[in-house]
Amino acid sequence: MKKLAIVTTTRAEYGLLRSVIKKFDIDENIELRLVVTGAHLSGEQGNTVTEIEADGVRIDKKISILDDAENNPSKIMANALMGFSKYFEEEKPDALMVLGDRFETMAICIVAYNKRIPIIHIHGGETTEGAVDEAYRHSITKMSQLHFPATDEYRNRIIQLGEDPKNVYCVGALGVENAKSLTLMKKEELEDSIGFKLLGRYAVGTFHPVTLENNTAGDQVRELLSAIDSYKDISFIFSKANLDTDGLVINKILQEYADSHENFMLVDSLGVIRYMSALKGAAFVIGNSSSGIIEAPAFGIPTINIGDRQKGRTAGKSVINCKPACEDIKKAIDTALSAEFLDSIKDAVNPYGAGDTSDKILQITKKYMLEDGFNLKKKFYDLPVK
Repeated sequence: MKKLAIVTTTRAEYGLLRSVIKKFDIDENIELRLVVTGAHLSGEQGNTVTEIEADGVRIDKKISILDDAENNPSKIMANALMGFSKYFEEEKPDALMVLGDRFETMAICIVAYNKRIPIIHIHGGETTEGAVDEAYRHSITKMSQLHFPATDEYRNRIIQLGEDPKNVYCVGALGVENAKSLTLMKKEELEDSIGFKLLGRYAVGTFHPVTLENNTAGDQVRELLSAIDSYKDISFIFSKANLDTDGLVINKILQEYADSHENFMLVDSLGVIRYMSALKGAAFVIGNSSSGIIEAPAFGIPTINIGDRQKGRTAGKSVINCKPACEDIKKAIDTALSAEFLDSIKDAVNPYGAGDTSDKILQITKKYMLEDGFNLKKKFYDLPVK
């Protein structure tokens, strides 16, 4: 039986991979090896490995890569190189599946590439001009043999990077599938689960560092909170920033604000069910997370996308872009709450697919692993140059 290793490093990534993992876990022809690492094993990030364990999927290995790393990406990558080199040597999976663009994922893929393990990459071809993820994502693409981008635009970009079109499949986004298929909580259940009473209107937020800017995280999140301070009749549920550089700076400022404002709650992680349940009833999403661009439109709610972290990513009509400045953010909130804007997006189409992504990934992956095989000797696919 062929062995497929799937690696998850963060709460957001697992929330997306969850449906794929569950389908491979019950498949009779593929032996799933789920590896949990990175922020999942961090108390600061909510020890979200417990959410995976609660889903009942067997974890093959937990690999700690944050020990003594002091939130230093290079040290974390070094730990990943060593930890996964040992794991791949011992388990020898027939393929590795990863999602996205994290620096930890980049290091893991380097190990797999060195050991000639074919890499299957989900969510390649995207652009996020304000984040270091941009370079990691494209680098993972060049090491991968099979690609599952979310839109035709992203598929074209992967081909532009020299990948053979026959190995690049536009399958939509897993986040859209979650929005359409999961059984979600009612508002009262959500309130009981998080221990926070929601007012008549509430918003969901996440704010991450813009990693290609120096020392802007603190100022930007303070501008965001200054804007939020004008809307005391709205409840705000924020998840903590990730482990990127300056993520801890953001979390400290958010926690101080939460401690002194009754309408603001900060959580380590909502998990996929609670997060999607929160989106379902939210007045809007605010921050700079990709979920505001990919998942939120599936619920027909506005997204206020702040700053440059997601710049370049395909976005639908429900996304309002603004600068990381108090007055600009307030104008964006007022727009999101306006009847005119809400009317303009009621029939908006989400560019990230129809919600059948995991089945497509399962069937195509099985075809490659069980029938066609992977060609590690990739030929660069040239496009005409004007």
